[in-house]
Amino acid sequence: MQKHPMIEQLIDAQLDFLDQVFSQSETIQSEFHEFYLWLRKQSLKDLWSCELINQLLQKQILDTAASSFLIEQIAEHIRFALVHPANDTTKIADVIPVLTIDKIAQYVASKSGHRQRLIKAVVNNPAFSAMITQLIQHSIQDYLDNSVIAKSVPGVSRFMKMGKSVLENVTDSSLDNTIAKYLQKNILKLSQMSENVLNQHFDDEKLYHFQANLWHKIKDMPLSVLKNYIEVQDLSQTVDLGHEVWDHIRQTDYLQQQIQDGVHAWYVRNQEHTFDLLLRDLNIDESLIQHELNALLVPMIQQMISQGYLRGRARIYLEKFYYSESTLKILKIEE
Repeated sequence: MQKHPMIEQLIDAQLDFLDQVFSQSETIQSEFHEFYLWLRKQSLKDLWSCELINQLLQKQILDTAASSFLIEQIAEHIRFALVHPANDTTKIADVIPVLTIDKIAQYVASKSGHRQRLIKAVVNNPAFSAMITQLIQHSIQDYLDNSVIAKSVPGVSRFMKMGKSVLENVTDSSLDNTIAKYLQKNILKLSQMSENVLNQHFDDEKLYHFQANLWHKIKDMPLSVLKNYIEVQDLSQTVDLGHEVWDHIRQTDYLQQQIQDGVHAWYVRNQEHTFDLLLRDLNIDESLIQHELNALLVPMIQQMISQGYLRGRARIYLEKFYYSESTLKILKIEE
């Protein structure tokens, strides 16, 4: 393309003008504000479709695996938070409000129906029955073998052994088998007793006070106590395990269907809403545009101008405009 002196002067003049105007923070703030005023009046359905939103989420969340760098950064940020020196001087109560803890305690304590169903499911589980059977059996065996009375009173130890021997002769089996058979026969009754005891021990009032007492025990502990329960040196491995779970779930038909249906339900509820309401749900309002975002974006745009980036991009389109056939005719310049 042959350059024309007058067109080049016009392009340079326009670029100089744009550099001068947009180097002023007031211009950038005004443009962002005007853009927000326009955007806030648009409804969701006028700009985006449900299909486009779903495709974006499907591609960015489900079809795109997390990079190894991102996984490393997650582990590093967790590690940094756990070893931060402020944890030694900051109490648990400083970061968790006591009123919230009390609300949680009241909520958990009030769910007696859920709690009773959970207890019933646990005590009727074969694993629980087996555990209770073994615990009782070992306790009785330990008592017979290591009775304090048998050790402290002369002759009693011999009597206890004799009692065991007689019992074995009567039942024609070992004492262990006798106890085990008895427990197996009565396991249903034992489970019901366990359920009743647990429900009595964890009624609404007792459970609330248990949580309250637990809070009072831990509230003055420093946050650094978390390191006792989280292995900092193993964070890379634990984060990797969490990523493996997510990496599998994101590829399942289940999650794809969940996101698709969730997006559709959200879109149906909000398609008539303007972006003003949608942005407010994200705490983005006119004040944020005028202040916080302006302070964030002005230095960025000014840097783009000082480095010549915007000038170079604008020149491409100005050249296309001025050297187009229609513009050359207006300027009465022959190609």
